[in-house]
Amino acid sequence: MKIFKLFNNISWLLSVTLCLALGVAVLFAFSGEAAAKQKKLTGVHANTSAMPTSCRACHRGMAIAVSGEEDSCLTCHGSVYARDQMIRRGHLKPVGSAPLLDIENELKKPYNHPVLAVKGVHRKIEALPEEVVNAARHSECVDCHDPHVVEKERPFRGIKGKRVGNFIGEVSEEYELCYLCHSESANLPANSTDKHLEFKTTNPSYHPVEGEGKNTFVISLKKPYVGQKQKPNQVSQISCRDCHGSDDLDGPKGPHGSNYPGLLVLNYQMDDGYSESEQNYALCYKCHERSSILANESFPYHALHVQGQVGGQGGTSCFTCHDAHGSPQYPHLIKFNTDVVFENLDGKLEYDAAGYSARHGSCMLNCHDVDHGSQGATSTSGTSTTTAPFGVEGVY
Repeated sequence: MKIFKLFNNISWLLSVTLCLALGVAVLFAFSGEAAAKQKKLTGVHANTSAMPTSCRACHRGMAIAVSGEEDSCLTCHGSVYARDQMIRRGHLKPVGSAPLLDIENELKKPYNHPVLAVKGVHRKIEALPEEVVNAARHSECVDCHDPHVVEKERPFRGIKGKRVGNFIGEVSEEYELCYLCHSESANLPANSTDKHLEFKTTNPSYHPVEGEGKNTFVISLKKPYVGQKQKPNQVSQISCRDCHGSDDLDGPKGPHGSNYPGLLVLNYQMDDGYSESEQNYALCYKCHERSSILANESFPYHALHVQGQVGGQGGTSCFTCHDAHGSPQYPHLIKFNTDVVFENLDGKLEYDAAGYSARHGSCMLNCHDVDHGSQGATSTSGTSTTTAPFGVEGVY
């Protein structure tokens, strides 16, 4: 009996010792993980003068792991009420000269990244560009921002870029971040295009996002924009955020939401049949002189196209002939909107630049029932005959 009791006591002691050892191991592991996280916390969120409780501002209570949803972020970057609650609890200090802005309100605008709309889809180990064809499209704050290292002037610091072989480097350019979802993702929506293909500097034409444009001189550009930079104060490259972002000049920076279609910073009328105005093409006129466009300085029929016939229908959009990202096929950003532009009587729908010089080229197509580039250049509406504005051969 004594031997049996002794055996039980030894077993109990071993169990307690094992539990204590496991507890210590878990404690050390957790402390090590916490220390690693604390060491990693080097960006704006590491500023204890703004966030006195440091990690606990986001990882509150037992919520050590954050799912990737926006809830934690919007306690500081959402409504004034939510921020006041964080201040009251001691997790946030009032910021004087640079107050935090309401990103949640931006995300509620008609055109937005669907941070609020899609829940429970983000995966911590997901690979971007997406490799799974039927993966649900989504966007979370952590897809674009690493909260542990993010900096005010480097909002995408810490985000991994596209895999090249076995190497994945950090995103260094804004367009690389955008390409994670808007380029080669296997689950691109049917109406979406690969933006990387459109901006490639090997294309015949492109807006200068990845590199300077091919034209040394673009007559319609406003200062400080230039075709190729020669002086320090000149700008020869733009970024995605120059066109996409908040329509509120005093709002949060970045493409969270906008009241304009395409999540644009300014209005861009892409539908056909509207009259030309500074408001309708405000995005284009941000960089291009309206007076130059309407004076036909770069193309003999710009004004006719965007303003329309006098006393007739409204003009056609810049979007009818141009792709604002780039054209893998033609110079001058020519890419026809096939909802408006069709093959001509010869079955052709194409543009011949006839060299890179301005005011030289020809269009073979049918637009607004006017045939360009085929013999006769006749209207396809009724029996009337209308000469195409480019002349019989469609050459300008």
